[in-house]
Amino acid sequence: MNKIFSILLLFLSLTIFAQKPTLFLIGDSTMSNKDNPDKNPEHGWGQVLPQFLTTGIELQNHAMNGRSSKSFRTEGRWGKVEKQLKKGDFVVIQFGHNDQKIKDSTKFTNPYTQYRANLERYVNETRAKGATPILMTSITRRNFTENGVLVDTHTNYPLVVRLVADDMKVSFVDMQLLTEQMEISAGPEKSKLLHLHFKAGENPYYEKDKADDTHLSKLGAETVAKLALTSLKTLKIGLEKYIK
Repeated sequence: MNKIFSILLLFLSLTIFAQKPTLFLIGDSTMSNKDNPDKNPEHGWGQVLPQFLTTGIELQNHAMNGRSSKSFRTEGRWGKVEKQLKKGDFVVIQFGHNDQKIKDSTKFTNPYTQYRANLERYVNETRAKGATPILMTSITRRNFTENGVLVDTHTNYPLVVRLVADDMKVSFVDMQLLTEQMEISAGPEKSKLLHLHFKAGENPYYEKDKADDTHLSKLGAETVAKLALTSLKTLKIGLEKYIK
């Protein structure tokens, strides 16, 4: 009798575990996991998410450096995600940085045609599996003028994300707006701490001067992750119960 009871408990435990939802992240280097995180100053905001989530949800960060909405699919990266998707899962979709690369035919997309079609396809295929898509605009670059004005570099790509989210009734987080507010609040000098600004010899990871206004420091990644999660909570799509 005890043996039967133990087997039933094991079966129930396995069933519950199998039903645990997964949060999938697809995107580019601003979101991706970085090698050698103990020494590498660069962090993607998806990389630091686990510390802010409960154990009730799994996290799979499939974001990868240099990928666009086009190359992420053509390289088979989306296929690996799509095969795993099940009802109750969530997929954060954030592309745009590399879709702008007009000199690279493997990555570039026209924002109003190819880019839009790619986003719509990700949304439809996520929904077909019973999972919830979440569209996000790209995080802004730290691009201040000499007068301290933050200037956008993403042109029409964020607008297309907004249009798709509105037309298809997709959960949406405007990371461009949130990170613009973050950069402006920090100001031209302090915002350098959110990114990768080092003089030669200041950090053992960089032999030469480093001035990267696109990618994030650990502080920047954690700040951006908190902004994303705060907005995700307000969507009330079921993800909020897994956010600490």
